[in-house]
Amino acid sequence: MFTIIAAIGRSNELGRDNDILWNLPSDKKFFKKTTEGHTIVMGRKTFESLHGVLPKRHHVVLTQEKGYEVPEGVEVVNSFADVMRKYGNTDEEIFIIGGGEIYTMFMPYAQRMYLTHINEIYFNAQVFFPHIDEDDWNVKVLEEIEENGLTATIKEYDRKVI
Repeated sequence: MFTIIAAIGRSNELGRDNDILWNLPSDKKFFKKTTEGHTIVMGRKTFESLHGVLPKRHHVVLTQEKGYEVPEGVEVVNSFADVMRKYGNTDEEIFIIGGGEIYTMFMPYAQRMYLTHINEIYFNAQVFFPHIDEDDWNVKVLEEIEENGLTATIKEYDRKVI
């Protein structure tokens, strides 16, 4: 099962210059707690933005770059189809952690999303989360955050069965 996890601004902003736009320790703690022990799938730029391997997670980097070098234990796949073949029919919760293009690819296949909605607009953003059709999801608020001068809400989205 594919689960998307992201933090987004009010206009679906994700980042700029290969970095996130805010500092919310509670969101980082939620991300860590939620993804530990799971496989995380990301694009090359997202992987590079991590500045190292996140502990207690299996990393899958999706890149078209042939021969892309990664630390031992990190898996590289060169196509969306390869990710789908290997992880598309597993019962394991596979987390999609970015970036924007990767979220767009996996959105139709995600059964769940954990989104932290930050109550700010970031006009300098370069990368955006795809449009969310609220009618496709059952939404539940998990946590309200107020820190570092920001307010945010962590929500769980479960895809409606049609």
